[in-house]
Amino acid sequence: MTALAALLAVPAIGTARAAEPEHLAIDLATDTGPFHGGASGSLYGVYGDGVPSRNLLEGMHVRTVSTKAQDGPQHPGADALEVLPSLVDSGGKDVYVYMTDIYRGFPYQWPGADGPARLADFEAKIKKQVQQVLTMSDYKDHVVYVPFNEPEGNMFGTGEWSYNKTSWLNDPQYYFAAWKEVYHLIKGLDPDARIAGPNTSVLYDQVKGFLQYAKANDVVPDVMTWHELSSPAAVRTNVAKYRQMEKDVGIGPLPVNVNEYGHNYHLSVPGQVVQWVSAIEESKIDADLAYWNIDGNLNDSAVEANKGNGQWWLFNAYGQMTGHTIQVTAPHPNQQYTLQGVATLDEGKKQSRAIFGGKSGDADVVFRNVDPKLFGSTVHATVQEIPWSGQVGDSAQPLRLADQEVTVGRDGSVTLPMTGMNEMSAYQVILSPGGKGSAPDEPSVSWRRTYEAENATYTGGGYSKNGPEGTPSNVGGFATSGTYNVGGLRTGSDGVLGFDVDVQQDGTYDLSVFANSYNLYGLVKEQGPTNVFLRVDGNNPQELRLPLGYKWVVWGHTDTTVKLTAGKHRITLAARDPDLGVTKGDAIIDKIDLSLRDQHVTAPAVYEAEYATLDGARPDYTHRRASGAGTVALCKGDSATFWVYSRTDGESTVSVDHLGGGKASVSLNGEELSVPEIGGSKKGTDQVPVFLSGGINKITVTGASRELLLDRLRVAPSSGTLATKVYQAEDGRLKGAAKVTDAYTFATGGKAVTDVGDGKQNALTFDVVAGRSGRHAVTIRYSNAEQAPATHYNPDPIARHADLSVNGGPARRVLFPTTFHFDNFWELTVPVTLKKGTNRLSFTSEELPDFNGDTYNQYDQRSPYAPVIDQIAVTPLTRK
Repeated sequence: MTALAALLAVPAIGTARAAEPEHLAIDLATDTGPFHGGASGSLYGVYGDGVPSRNLLEGMHVRTVSTKAQDGPQHPGADALEVLPSLVDSGGKDVYVYMTDIYRGFPYQWPGADGPARLADFEAKIKKQVQQVLTMSDYKDHVVYVPFNEPEGNMFGTGEWSYNKTSWLNDPQYYFAAWKEVYHLIKGLDPDARIAGPNTSVLYDQVKGFLQYAKANDVVPDVMTWHELSSPAAVRTNVAKYRQMEKDVGIGPLPVNVNEYGHNYHLSVPGQVVQWVSAIEESKIDADLAYWNIDGNLNDSAVEANKGNGQWWLFNAYGQMTGHTIQVTAPHPNQQYTLQGVATLDEGKKQSRAIFGGKSGDADVVFRNVDPKLFGSTVHATVQEIPWSGQVGDSAQPLRLADQEVTVGRDGSVTLPMTGMNEMSAYQVILSPGGKGSAPDEPSVSWRRTYEAENATYTGGGYSKNGPEGTPSNVGGFATSGTYNVGGLRTGSDGVLGFDVDVQQDGTYDLSVFANSYNLYGLVKEQGPTNVFLRVDGNNPQELRLPLGYKWVVWGHTDTTVKLTAGKHRITLAARDPDLGVTKGDAIIDKIDLSLRDQHVTAPAVYEAEYATLDGARPDYTHRRASGAGTVALCKGDSATFWVYSRTDGESTVSVDHLGGGKASVSLNGEELSVPEIGGSKKGTDQVPVFLSGGINKITVTGASRELLLDRLRVAPSSGTLATKVYQAEDGRLKGAAKVTDAYTFATGGKAVTDVGDGKQNALTFDVVAGRSGRHAVTIRYSNAEQAPATHYNPDPIARHADLSVNGGPARRVLFPTTFHFDNFWELTVPVTLKKGTNRLSFTSEELPDFNGDTYNQYDQRSPYAPVIDQIAVTPLTRK
């Protein structure tokens, strides 16, 4: 049996190990049903169109979103009918409307002197909600109404705001009557409506009585919903329990949406979330990540407007699975915090995929019953790692650990030894036919190490070792590498945190500092990002600005490079530097990651066509001249879509490698690029300079003539081809109350423009010059820290908006997510059409009314202002 080693430290393949490793067994001969993809749902994860971007929605394959009633005052944003078009247009299936979230507070503060009066008020609001949905044309078919949320402890519980202080779990008559009444109200207004319930906080035994009543009264929900703030094991157990209830009652089987799952400790962590994904996919249900923090970031998957963290990339890998699921036997079946996974087989693609994680150390991934008619006697195996990058930490595409051909054993199995795994990471293996001599892709990483802050040396005052943070026994806490972190670097401190590192060779190293400052903490509020000072062996000082978060222990990372010679060094983070100044703020440090910036890292990122999202095309594994496992044959109209990462907003060169045979067009983020068609009669590479947005970009190659054999994309940052012109906001034309401010230290040149909005009369206008007509990227450097008063544990930041008009044309509404402080600036890119020569770009804003246009939010949840604008940059999207 031939083995493939995919190792963090990348030692030699076949390294001997003393103990027998655990096995994750994947049986390609045991079909467990069509791939469903239901785990990629989100509760309150979408704020509005653009927060997050449609690229993030589509690339994460978000299937369902549960969110508040339109104009509901629970939280800013996330209004159902404002979320609906962007989700559906991005490939999503359904928006579940929490109709109760038309009220403030939790328990819901529904007015009325008694239960019947309260129910009457609610029914009036339900009627209005349904009437609003009916105006949404075909989008309305993607709405599911959720009339009650956790009714057993809320509207039909025992508290102050309940119907009559009688829990339906003890005496169900009042809730059942209300369910029947509301059900008929909704169906009477919209006969095609789908209604979900009962939406209990757990799957109570009493749900069976609800089903019996619903069947007897012909008010059975169209979708069964409940919450699983429990464990992956409970998902499997309770879905099976519910299916038995259905059989006993004689209904169904109904679609199921578990519309809250997971805890703070799990969310953002690929190695944790993949355990939930495996249980949800095995159960063939839909499920939505729980909402513990801020809305609009896909439940700690999205960073800024258009970037993803490790959890996003996990769902990107999960959503690209196709075919049918196959049996996965874990070393500790259905046991949380152990190695778990999900796998698929697509016979049409001749491809098997597996995602797994949850364990540190070593394990063998064993594919059994590898069909020689499908794969041949040799398979091509690609192994990737999806690391944890923090809740608010941007992540590049998965790391390629190995790409090799492996001989199938006589028993029909392939064993892939995974050594040195990290329990916070998830991993992906893709098997394809091999044996054609195609060129393997190089690993995208070589030497790397993690150094925990709690193990570093601290000198000076103010030291604190904090933790343990989130753990299996404290799932409300946030995940933290090593479970501990270090505080002490703050205003007035003389603290120095020293990491002793030992590297193998001379070179430039990427250094990531995982850190956090709570944006509303007193010392942090003064400046925003906390600044600290980095030195190597006391030399080469750098000032770093550490990430802000919406709470303490919410991790992001600040990245830089350092030059190191082979051997030992001390890397220090200090609150004072004799050359650069002093720290302002307060930060905690989790760890530093150090990795060699060698040819593996600096080479263009590789995206193989055979692993892309295909429409009308199939992989072709027969060509010896291909890289990776094979190619994709694109006939006219066939397409291959790639999810491509860019660290910053700016120019990159996309190299399209092909084997000839036809022509194809290229589109970027849904827009066809005005570039010559790629391809030709012979093997070649077409280089396409493009402007990529920071984070996730959707590149689609579509067949235009004959049959182009597409091999891969290679993407690398570049410069000099697409000319960028930068315009400072303070040099623009100010109108009305809009004014220049020098209040924000980190604005370019110390100046920015504020008070744009509160009416169209308060505007900022730029006259920009385009060298040619066509599509351009306008990159806006902005800040936004507006936050509404909250009634929950959820922070309630507001996504401000600006209406951007070009040359007096219709305005485009642009949402800007929170940057956590007005002195913390991010970039957001908007594509626009410019004419050759001078163009006028105008930014205005005003408070948006409620859906019907006759009322306004009374809880300061819709801002009348645009963000603070520092500068804009204008760049052609591509070169003609």
